[in-house]
Amino acid sequence: MFLGAPGAGKGTQAKRVAEAASVAHISTGDMLRQEVSAGTPLGLEAKTFMDAGKLVPDEVIIGMVRARIQQPDARSAWILDGFPRTLPQAEALDRNLSGSAALSHVIYFAVPESVLIGRLSGRRTCSKCGAIWHVEHQPTKTPGICDQCGGALVQRSDDRPEAIGKRLEVYRSQTSPLLAYYRDRRILREIDANRSPDVVYKELLKLMQ
Repeated sequence: MFLGAPGAGKGTQAKRVAEAASVAHISTGDMLRQEVSAGTPLGLEAKTFMDAGKLVPDEVIIGMVRARIQQPDARSAWILDGFPRTLPQAEALDRNLSGSAALSHVIYFAVPESVLIGRLSGRRTCSKCGAIWHVEHQPTKTPGICDQCGGALVQRSDDRPEAIGKRLEVYRSQTSPLLAYYRDRRILREIDANRSPDVVYKELLKLMQ
């Protein structure tokens, strides 16, 4: 499990590690955004919470994750990205995992809040392939166009200034307590994620051994 505040780099690193290790990358954020994009009832319900920078209700997320980890590509190993975000979610996850499917590592991505705000406000996502860019730190060759597939870049609704403050406030109050929860279980590892992605990636590989 990759744990950390919005903008800490969990998603970027989870995709990279998952591809290198051939394991499933389970991102609840990506799953929800797909539902929103498709206009499903779940997506429409979730959008009202996401646009306000709030957490989607536990029962919705837990059901999605339970179904996802039962799929064939996730039966041997997986990386959870963005879940759990509350203690009730963590407890529900424990009830649904056992034996070889139990969590082996929880890695906390530590980044100062001032850095997180800059990362989030400048982040842009490709509407076609999902690649993540940044207007200052990782700009595309052509502004607004993805280097990988040529898709249009968009700013997520929850990365806009009015939502960022709320997202970080929710993280502090609801997600931070998870650090103590997993520290008590002795599976928490911390990484300084306020460094270059390549440096963070190399240290991640060591922590996950």
